[in-house]
Amino acid sequence: MKDRIERTILSNLLHNEDYLRKVIPFIKADYFEEKKERVIYQEISDFISSYDKLASQEILSIEVKNRSDLNETEYREVQQVIDGCVEEEINQEWLSDATEKWCKDRAIYLALMESIGIADGGDDKKNRDAIPSILQEALAVCFDNNIGHDYLEDYEKRYDFYHKKEDKIPFDLEYLNKITKGGLPPKTLNVALAGTGVGKSLFMCHVASSVLLQGRNVLYITMEMAEEKIAERIDANLLNVNIQDITDLPKQMFESKVGSLCKKTQGTLIIKEYPTASAHSGHFRALLNELALKRSFRPDIIFIDYLNICASSRYSKLGSVNSYSYIKSIAEELRGLAVEANVPIISATQTTRSGYASSDVDLTDTSESFGLPATADLMFALISTEELEGLGQIMVKQLKNRYNDLAVNKRFVVGIDRAKMRLYDCEQSAQEDILDKGDDTEYNEEKSFKDKFTKLQFG
Repeated sequence: MKDRIERTILSNLLHNEDYLRKVIPFIKADYFEEKKERVIYQEISDFISSYDKLASQEILSIEVKNRSDLNETEYREVQQVIDGCVEEEINQEWLSDATEKWCKDRAIYLALMESIGIADGGDDKKNRDAIPSILQEALAVCFDNNIGHDYLEDYEKRYDFYHKKEDKIPFDLEYLNKITKGGLPPKTLNVALAGTGVGKSLFMCHVASSVLLQGRNVLYITMEMAEEKIAERIDANLLNVNIQDITDLPKQMFESKVGSLCKKTQGTLIIKEYPTASAHSGHFRALLNELALKRSFRPDIIFIDYLNICASSRYSKLGSVNSYSYIKSIAEELRGLAVEANVPIISATQTTRSGYASSDVDLTDTSESFGLPATADLMFALISTEELEGLGQIMVKQLKNRYNDLAVNKRFVVGIDRAKMRLYDCEQSAQEDILDKGDDTEYNEEKSFKDKFTKLQFG
């Protein structure tokens, strides 16, 4: 059967130009099991690359005869296959689907064989960290039939898209919904910037809690704190108990509160801990596959606490790569994961020391990397001062926003209850002296950011 589909593919690559142009970007010579078929495919591929036309059986025969890597027996076998590549009537839709399945099956098989070799120490160029990426690339094999958007012809599709209601994850905080036009859309990376102890984890725990109450599935990945410590913060938020008092709750009362919570939501919250700097997007992708397989769990949103202490699947932190490239690669990998999983990802990053002490954090205070803001869809700073702490507030300042006008509601405050790990809306009067103040155009242009980066780098 395998021989039959491979011969059918080769025959149609010789006689069916529409089919050839559709599938040849996705077929690799290694997909063919036998050398004689790999040789024919290589000659077909080389000819179309050189002349942009179909090769004929006669041309293939000439090219094969000129090869120096075939012995007499191999040459006869190759020629026999070429002679058998005759034109035949066949359902093109079926052929395309069958070719796609064959490509995917062969890609997965070869990826598994390569992964086994790496695991057994047979590849001195790759380590085991490369295995998830190798497998994921194979699983992603598919024929993309979309050849682009015709601006003039496809206006109706475009109009429908403009009026399509996007499935966003809303916040339970008024101004965060305002700046995102109703919440976070899927396939996005959203980053909170803050100093140590300001409230990065509190923010993410609060939003995770609010999304769970919406009846959605939440995945919370932690690399800074233990699973139990994250769960404790979420307990404080959802059970309405001061975090320091949770351990004093009688078991019966604790069970009662959790039971009441279960009645309020159909969602599920999974908290997964990884050692600091040990896990990257490949590990998270494998986790998603395991959760889907073992628990039928697919998240609606993912929290990663936090970005700077993730690993990169592309680089080793022990290598010579600079922090700009390293953190940027992490951000790009996480955004790629968001696209693959079709969910928003919320993460956080650390400010520089100067940013930690500042009452007006901006993009230049992003710790370790200027590459992160270029990748994130939404980025905002969480700012705490003694005055704000005294008022039970924390300031949010927009730094980058692909969802809305950055200059609108650029700064605002939200209430913070650190004991119960909660955020809440402030009275409108609390916003009057803060809302939309400052140089709102500072980062509207990419050039201004580059100028500031240059100044910091070169003085």
